[in-house]
Amino acid sequence: ELSVPSRIMAIADIFEALTASDRPYKKAKTLSESIKILSFFKKDGHIDPVLFDLFLSSGVYRRYAERFLLPEQIDEVDIAAYLG
Repeated sequence: ELSVPSRIMAIADIFEALTASDRPYKKAKTLSESIKILSFFKKDGHIDPVLFDLFLSSGVYRRYAERFLLPEQIDEVDIAAYLG
């Protein structure tokens, strides 16, 4: 029942929280780990499945990673496994 911008922000917020390297209470996850976790959120209906597919297919997750993540966090992600 959230607005589209709110649903987009939910995906972005979860992704950022999973990949953040500045959190003293947890280790930052890799891209592949983060996308896998988000796919479970999608499967369980916690995030918008259409917007999650767009998040992947648009490549925005990769552009964010290249700009903000540590090099060791950036690994290959087979997005085909999570689309649809």
